[in-house]
Formats: sequence, C-alpha cells, structure tokens
Amino acid sequence: MTSATQLEPQPKRQRLTKKIGTHNGTFHCDEALAVFLLKQTATYASADVVRTRDPAILDGCDIVVDVGAVYDAEKLRFDHHQRGFTDVHFGQEIIANRLNAAPDDPKVKYVWLKVYRDFIEALDAIDNGISQYPTDIQPRYRNKTDLSSRVGSLNPRWNEPTDSTILDARFQEASSLAGKEFLQVVDYYRDSWLPAGDLVKELIAWSKANVDSSGKIILFQQFAPWKEHLFELESSEGGGALEPNQAIYVVYPDEIGGNWRVQAVPVAPSSFESRKPLPEAWRGVRDGALSQLTGIAGCVFVHASGFIGGNKTKEGALEMAKKALEL
Repeated sequence: MTSATQLEPQPKRQRLTKKIGTHNGTFHCDEALAVFLLKQTATYASADVVRTRDPAILDGCDIVVDVGAVYDAEKLRFDHHQRGFTDVHFGQEIIANRLNAAPDDPKVKYVWLKVYRDFIEALDAIDNGISQYPTDIQPRYRNKTDLSSRVGSLNPRWNEPTDSTILDARFQEASSLAGKEFLQVVDYYRDSWLPAGDLVKELIAWSKANVDSSGKIILFQQFAPWKEHLFELESSEGGGALEPNQAIYVVYPDEIGGNWRVQAVPVAPSSFESRKPLPEAWRGVRDGALSQLTGIAGCVFVHASGFIGGNKTKEGALEMAKKALEL
C-alpha cells in the first residue's frame, strides 16, 4: 500500500547552477564584457554561459544579455549592453568586490564613474554606432587597435573552419580579454589614482598652511600626478580644499633629474593653455642667462610656451613662482 506522503507531489528541485544567456554566432566586445562582469558577482560567479538565439532556450536562462530585443531589468533581460546594465544593477557590486570595500563606500561610486567614462562608455558607443567625432571630419589614420576591434578579430575568419564549439571557445577568449582590461582599469584607480588623490589633497593642505596661504602657489614636497586631482579639488565635490581657478603655479620635484619644476596650472586638465604662463621675457631662456634675467640663482630653463620652468633647488623654483605672480 502506498503511503499518503508517497502520493503527494514532490517539490520541484531548484536548479543550483545559474545560466547566463547571450547570442551565438559572431560575437562583439559588449556581450563578451557583459558576461565577464556578471561572473564577477556573487550570484553569477559559477554560472554557465548559454549562447543561442532560440527564445525557448533563452527563456530558461536566469539572465540574458545582448539578445532577445527586450530591456527589462525586473526580468533580468538586457538587450543591449546599456549603461544601466552594469551601472545601476551590477556596477556597485563589481567595483566593491575589486576594491574590497562596502558597496556604499563613496570610493566605489567614484571609481565606477571613472571606469564608465574611461572604459565602458566607448564600448557602448561603438556597439551602438555612435561616432567619436562628427562624421564629416576625415580621420588622419585608421585605428584598429582598440579593444572592440581586438575582440572582433577573435572571431573565426570567413575561410576558417568553424562550428559552435570553436565559436564558444573563441567567445570565452574574447570575454577573458575584455575582462582582463576592465580589471586593469579598475586596479589602476584602486592602486594609483585613489592614493594619488589622497596625497594631493594632503599636500595642498600642507602647502596652504606652510608655504602660501592664498593657494596660488602649491608646493608638493614629493612628486604626484596632480592635474586632474587639483581640478576635482577646485570643484564643488572638492570639499573646499581649493576655490575654482585658485591655484596658479605648482612647484614639485623632478622625478628623474633631481631638479625642481614650476608649472603653470592649465585652464583644463588636458589643455595646453595656462591660467598664467610664466613671464614672456623668461620663455626660451636657459641656465645662467635665465638666472641673470630673473635675479634667481639656479635657474635651468623656461619652456617657449611658458607652461613650465625648472630650477636646481626647491627654494629657487618657489622664487620663480612668486616672481612670476608679480609680473
């Protein structure tokens, strides 16, 4: 006789392995990176990757990227690889894991925005056919060395034998390539950019307290990549470390030569135009002639554009900055 418990329907066993769905055939950088990023999360770290365009098979996947013509975050369907895919839904966790920080740590959001601007945005734009510049401008050269091109080159050539097994293996190679470069960018911000920002903020505070309270001349006792950090500290997010356009000259030790540099702060981080170039009469003059002209010992040079000059000593470089402010 069969017991009652044996007659009762058994609960459906939950599938333990998650499935990430994406399209098969020719692959591109966007879905190769999307799959890699998903596997950096706790939920999908051990997930299987299913490459198909069959709607019935895709329906059985836990999450689908770059296929299906649906963008529905609640259903975990993401076609195309849009900013919201990793920024809104997974970006915080991915960056927090790599930074070994809590998801609500302000540095996590800061790094993600940097990574999006410097890495993800270009991939999104290329995948969506958005030109980097007006299309009526004739480029001076052809660039096929970008990540999207290198991922694309991993697809089998037209005259190579291919099947789903070969394509899936190539896709895995592409995903690893895109992911490795993504992690390199994140690691740069974690290991270099963030420490530099903290150092620049500390050095600026010390300089205003000990060298020039006006903040027009900033002395760095050690070298640090300062330009973009200085502009951020002058912005509303800088916490009042500097007022907008406050800094005019930055004095810092030369990384290699043992001399000191005085550099005019540019009007923007990537601009060649300075807020106040070194005096025109100094430009292009070197060594003893420059020291005689300025009345400052140890002068080495002033660039022809006036954006930077050099002196053999810290004191001499500071004197150059102070005198330049007066002229």
